[in-house]
Amino acid sequence: MTRVLSGAVLLAIAIAVVWFAPALVFLSVAELLLVLGCIEYVRLARSGGVDLPGVATTVGAVVTSAGVISSGPALERALIVSLIGLAVLTLARWRGKGDALANVAAAVFPAVYLGVPIGAMVLIQTLHGRETLFLLMLTVFGSDTGQYYSGRLFGRTPLAPIVSPKKTVEGAAGGFVCGVLIMIVVGGRWLPAVSVVFRALLGAAIVALGIAGDLFESMLKRSAGVKDSSSLIPGHGGILDRIDALLFAAPVYYVVLRFT
Repeated sequence: MTRVLSGAVLLAIAIAVVWFAPALVFLSVAELLLVLGCIEYVRLARSGGVDLPGVATTVGAVVTSAGVISSGPALERALIVSLIGLAVLTLARWRGKGDALANVAAAVFPAVYLGVPIGAMVLIQTLHGRETLFLLMLTVFGSDTGQYYSGRLFGRTPLAPIVSPKKTVEGAAGGFVCGVLIMIVVGGRWLPAVSVVFRALLGAAIVALGIAGDLFESMLKRSAGVKDSSSLIPGHGGILDRIDALLFAAPVYYVVLRFT
């Protein structure tokens, strides 16, 4: 029941922010999610024995996100500043152990893992409209729901037992069915210029990317020895637990929209 109630509240907030909020409010919420996601990421890294500068890592991700939103040369400058700044800071913090590569890689990674996808979602809404962004979210969340209930009802075959023992092939199949149907049906209204076949392929790609993103975040948690990225959302874990699928799907969705 807690999971259902929390999910309903999250859905209501998502609709309010994406559909009704002014551009500045939407941008502020997106950056807040980015900061909270970075905080959870830093905790995961430290739980896994990786030492990284939390504030600087978060700043690097926010700067990169701003570069994505601004597009053009701004993104290049943001990536350069984040890479060099975090590398130099890691150099200054290093104490001679054999962890230099892991530390600097972990510090730089959120700029790409979190900053780029969050920036891409802001760009999708700005350039293509709230309907187009919401279609992505509906496809991902619908797929997640399909995976959860299909897995509970029919799940027998483990999908990735080392990474996420509870995920099953049958659950993933249910997720593909739900996600593709949403993209075909709802996309017929919100992406009318895209053919049915292409929408079906796009829906399948988004679902596959979402599953990969989910498993990737599960790998990070399992490596750190924790069940959830945080306990911020009752019954759902943390911010990363809720947006992990979008982190892989959003950048690809943006690129497809840009060149379609």
